[in-house]
Amino acid sequence: MALNLTPSLRAESLIEALPHIQRFRGHTFVIKYGGSAIEDEDHVASFLRDVVFLEVVGINPILVHGGGKAITTAMRKAGLKSHFLNGLRVTDERSMAIVEETLDREINPQIVAMIERFGGKAHGFSGKNVFQAVRTAPIAGPGGTIQDIGLVGDVIDVQTEEIQKTLKAEMVPVISPIGASKDGTILNINADVAASALAASLKVSKLIFVSDVPGIMRDPSLPESLIPSVGSDKLEALIQEEIISGGMIPKVRSAAQALKNGVSKTHLISGQHCLLLEIFSNSGIGTEILP
Repeated sequence: MALNLTPSLRAESLIEALPHIQRFRGHTFVIKYGGSAIEDEDHVASFLRDVVFLEVVGINPILVHGGGKAITTAMRKAGLKSHFLNGLRVTDERSMAIVEETLDREINPQIVAMIERFGGKAHGFSGKNVFQAVRTAPIAGPGGTIQDIGLVGDVIDVQTEEIQKTLKAEMVPVISPIGASKDGTILNINADVAASALAASLKVSKLIFVSDVPGIMRDPSLPESLIPSVGSDKLEALIQEEIISGGMIPKVRSAAQALKNGVSKTHLISGQHCLLLEIFSNSGIGTEILP
């Protein structure tokens, strides 16, 4: 696309980015990357180039990745069905083994390798060495029944020392969304929840959710129904109205929790080069959730 721009327009884009680069240089962003966007090879390449760009201009990106669709595919191959409740994957012992294998030994090293292919430096972390968790309490299911969702975790503590050392070494931390309980039990943590807990622990400037969903939409079939900005105090009402539903529920609740715990801003974005457009342009894209 840049080849179709005049030299003047290219220069204007760089000039528009300059104050944003100056403003955020030295700041830390937590970026959660998931949804079907992580399954599209071209999108992954575009996104990870953007991550490398952030690091090169002096921003400290930390990447927490998902992998839900890859996990679902692996479970299906193993003869297991995936079940979700309020956007959370019900996880038994066999499912947990597949979750850990897919996230830690397939997706995480692939992301690290691609960042390095694009000239960046990255270090992969299993979330079990970052997130201390406890089992999520049973939650309300259809008809008000209370259901146990198995080996799913809530973060109670975040170990950030190695993450901070990685940032100081000018490397991108890449973290899987699993945790460990005090007795060593490995737990499946929703990636949005994991990213929120990490962002709050580090009091980062931005928590950014990158997925295949452009933001909060009043009608998913109408792009013009995108809500560009919303206060965190309005989110529960949107959930009750079912404008926010399914996997968007833990995402927006995680955003609200992060804001409550000291994160400056949260963003829900998608699309090619969405990171650069959100951070380095005046108009931005997606939905911004404010305290």
